[in-house]
Amino acid sequence: MTRDELQRYSRQIMLPQLGTTGQERIRSARVLVMGAGGLGSPVLLYLAAAGVGTLGIVDDDVVDATNLQRQVIHATSDIGRSKVTSAAEKVRALNPEVEVVEHHGRLTSANALEVLADYDLVVDGTDNFPTRYLVSDAAEILGMPCVWGAIFQFAGQVAVFDAAAGPTYRDVFPEPPAPGTVPSCAEGGVVGVLPGMVGTAMANEAIKVVTGIGRSLLGRLVVLDALDFSWREITVKPDPDREPVTELIDYDAWCGVPAAQAAHAAGGMISVGELSTLLADRAAGRTDFDLLDVREPGEHEIVSIDGARLVPLGRLVAGDVELDRNRDLIIHCRTDVRSRQARDLLVAAGHPSVRVVRGGVLAWVAEVEPWKATY
Repeated sequence: MTRDELQRYSRQIMLPQLGTTGQERIRSARVLVMGAGGLGSPVLLYLAAAGVGTLGIVDDDVVDATNLQRQVIHATSDIGRSKVTSAAEKVRALNPEVEVVEHHGRLTSANALEVLADYDLVVDGTDNFPTRYLVSDAAEILGMPCVWGAIFQFAGQVAVFDAAAGPTYRDVFPEPPAPGTVPSCAEGGVVGVLPGMVGTAMANEAIKVVTGIGRSLLGRLVVLDALDFSWREITVKPDPDREPVTELIDYDAWCGVPAAQAAHAAGGMISVGELSTLLADRAAGRTDFDLLDVREPGEHEIVSIDGARLVPLGRLVAGDVELDRNRDLIIHCRTDVRSRQARDLLVAAGHPSVRVVRGGVLAWVAEVEPWKATY
């Protein structure tokens, strides 16, 4: 190690569990970080600061104003830029000795094995189920460990997966949830500091895995409740009956994404332009219908469509809302994921006329009332 390296990492090197041997392992490590968002931000910053030799970054998104509340690797000046470009720039500024490899675009079954094969460890901070299963399966095929984390509202989870020595993501979550049943952070919200806490824990696990020190979270899944700040631990084990993964599949299809997209394109959808016309007709007495907003109260406070009645999806699921079956219903949410779920519930309950606003309130603001805030 050079004099500058010994000085830069001296506070780590003096740790008896780490020493120069551990620091050299960190310097030689090649770590792929999936996602440069809420979880990827602290993971990238702390692994770069720790001196990881090579950091790969995978993301296909651009920085949006709504990201800045939690994705601390990006700044206001980065809005509209590629997240990979923005994150790579910050990592290089923090530690010029780190080699940064930029992977622009989506990880798919066609490129996953090739991308992951260049690394020793993958850290998965993605927010969608197809990619989580893809990363886990690719890591299993390649025989590499995976540090995984997830967040939602005030809750977070962290685990280490490794098919060679313990469970994988598939062992803990054998089947993906039905499309639309698990809201994303964009739909359900997330407190800004949560990905910092969870992402830092993920970075800690990554350092332990590449150095071999301590007891990793392999075989354990920890759950954080940030509201009362409690951590609990769940023991997880490999499923002895699960067939080993030997090839990658169509993960969108397996997770029901095409079916969800087909439902989106099917009947029962109206545009925000059509809704605007219908609202004008309703105000003039030429038609009548109920416009339901199935988001949460906090979302409704940020932005709403005039004339909409707030009926959170959870109340519809619980069946504690009285609705007139003789009235036409039009439903909107932030996009249209929860609206379509609400439509299915109401149609099953006997409502004959239920339509969904395509694109939800985001489309409404973009096309009808652009002066309103979005989130």
